[in-house]
Amino acid sequence: MRKFGPGLIVTAAFIGPGTLTTASYAGASYGFALLWAILFSIVTTFVLQDMSIRLGLATRLNLAEAFRQSFTNIWLKRLAIFLIIAAIGIGNAAYEAGNITGAAFAIANATNINQNILVVAIGLAAGLLLWIGQYKILEKVLIFLVLLMSVVFIATFLIVDIDWSSLAIGLFNPSIPDGALLTTIALVGTTIVPYNLFLHASAVQEKWPDNLDKNKAIREARLDAGFAITLGGLITIVIAANAAGAFFQQGQEFSMATMSEQLSPVLGSAAPFVFSLGLFAAGMTSAIAAPIAASYAVCGALNKPTDLNAPLFKIVWMTVLICGVFFASTGIKPLTIILFAQAANGLLLPIIAVFLLVIMNNKSLLKNYANSNKANVVASILVGVVCLLGLYKLYSLVS
Repeated sequence: MRKFGPGLIVTAAFIGPGTLTTASYAGASYGFALLWAILFSIVTTFVLQDMSIRLGLATRLNLAEAFRQSFTNIWLKRLAIFLIIAAIGIGNAAYEAGNITGAAFAIANATNINQNILVVAIGLAAGLLLWIGQYKILEKVLIFLVLLMSVVFIATFLIVDIDWSSLAIGLFNPSIPDGALLTTIALVGTTIVPYNLFLHASAVQEKWPDNLDKNKAIREARLDAGFAITLGGLITIVIAANAAGAFFQQGQEFSMATMSEQLSPVLGSAAPFVFSLGLFAAGMTSAIAAPIAASYAVCGALNKPTDLNAPLFKIVWMTVLICGVFFASTGIKPLTIILFAQAANGLLLPIIAVFLLVIMNNKSLLKNYANSNKANVVASILVGVVCLLGLYKLYSLVS
């Protein structure tokens, strides 16, 4: 287990309340039909994160630093810095409210504690873990929460009666039912997260120092990422499948209030409590991972130290966390900020994906760790699809 860490942090970041809700809605509304989109997202996530891993360990640069060094035109460099700060920094500040609200709602749903009190308590707990600045402590907490969440949902999936033939068709026979296009894009968007590429390139450098053998470090990082991303994909598929069985096949109405019923066939009256446990783990992991990712991205873009104890690094994650607690406790929905961040993300993801593909062919920088021809073919196809989805998302926001 000492070899695992950064990959599970990436999984912790993308399996948040948004993923849980989106996957549940997809299963409840369209059955198993959109499982292929989750499978596609997991394969694409691994390909992109693998390139991020090799960039970080082979060059000891994080993604934002690589951006800065690669653009010689001052205006292109400024545009790249603006997009990173807008999409990752400001965006995570807006999304953090959802992470904290999800974790607080989970506890409030299972107890009589006031949700606003829980929001502040969760914010303080996340802030304490981040303030300690010890990567290994933070890593262990996130790993525990991810594994806890995994046990909750996978155990239920294994017990519930699932139509395996329909599940297999949904996984390997791509189709988009009428009205499901935006849900499909949402499923992909909750898994292929731009800030995870920044987070991963930096986190692997913390886990595997420069004095270790690069080949061994990359092998271990790939094993870590493969296990963690597969686990994250399995959790997402399981959530969608459970919701399909509980709502789509039974014809029951789906809502936030009834979402826990997907566990009731097995757990009965305990379903709301167990579901709350999974939702809390999802919200808490994202509430910790999102501020860290924002700090890595913003500090790297501004050419500032990305050490967990660096002053600006702390200022960034504190700002993200404080904004999240404020929006969550007041009930204000920062819709304008979220729309702005989504637009920036829609533009940033294709740019990052193409940039990663280009820089991973820079043999003078990466030497033996550059992409092979086979890797380029696979990555080009997946990046092309990601670009189309990102541009469509941007179009849907401005049209």
